Amino acid sequence: MAKLEPVLDAEGVNALLRRAFPQSPQQGFPQVTSVTPGRVRLVSPYRSEMLRPGGVIAGPTLMSLADTAAYALVLAHIGDQLMTVTSQLNMSFLRGAQPGELHAEAEMLRLGRRLAVMDVRLWTEGPDRLAAQAGVTYAIPG
Repeated sequence: MAKLEPVLDAEGVNALLRRAFPQSPQQGFPQVTSVTPGRVRLVSPYRSEMLRPGGVIAGPTLMSLADTAAYALVLAHIGDQLMTVTSQLNMSFLRGAQPGELHAEAEMLRLGRRLAVMDVRLWTEGPDRLAAQAGVTYAIPG
């Protein structure tokens, strides 16, 4: 795959996410921390409402961050196209995500004119102890 060059930096992607989701509270909303060619990293601050019985971060919370990371990655590389939408998300839960900041790294596998295919990895304890991994595809409006 040819090297992808982002068109937005982390601040630009965060501004687009705030515009796309104005109803979301800014405190606790995931933040893009870095944008590099073909990759983004996000962090979601820990909140006790993330937990499920058993004291681990709930699956829907992990899925939401995986989807947000994929959206942020697409926006970083195609710019202000907020109508880009999830067309597929396949999640594998690998271990319980312990309470703490939730991190995501998304990598672009293929960026075409109509589809973006990505891999997203999530963790709380460290990138060497993945809690979940998602394959995500986004449809890009034409």
